[in-house]
Amino acid sequence: MDIKEIQELIKFVSKSGVSEVEIESKGFKINIKTPPYKRGGQPEVQIVQSTAPQPVAPVQQAVQAAPQPAVQVAAAKAETAADSGNYEEVKSPMIGTFYRSASPEKPPFVGVGDEVKKGDVICIIEAMKLFNEIEAEISGKIVKVMVDDSTPVEYDQPLFLIEPH
Repeated sequence: MDIKEIQELIKFVSKSGVSEVEIESKGFKINIKTPPYKRGGQPEVQIVQSTAPQPVAPVQQAVQAAPQPAVQVAAAKAETAADSGNYEEVKSPMIGTFYRSASPEKPPFVGVGDEVKKGDVICIIEAMKLFNEIEAEISGKIVKVMVDDSTPVEYDQPLFLIEPH
């Protein structure tokens, strides 16, 4: 399995609501678990190298079913292109989980209609248990939040539309 297939499998598991998937194939073992308190969030992935290859049929089924989220992402990008007009997109610099606020009890960093300056923190993306603050690349007004809170995001996926000043 290459990294692209593993990423597609992770997306498939996170969207399907399955709590655990374990696959052994071609000298490695992959175990994907979604903790009960994070259903729908970013699953935990563990890859273990082994010596006995054991092809398993579910790998093919999961890989075949995984492209569906890619189609949804492509549709979202097409919608973004139609909506963007005079707006600038703030795109995700990494793969991870998108959060609008620093914690569930705190208010979002920004909302629609808020003015931001270049360098203001507008969201957080969690990647591999690290919380990365994402800053506005330009000054302007937030026109649209394009991602739901606590959802997985892809590299270069549009997060916000900003009307520049």
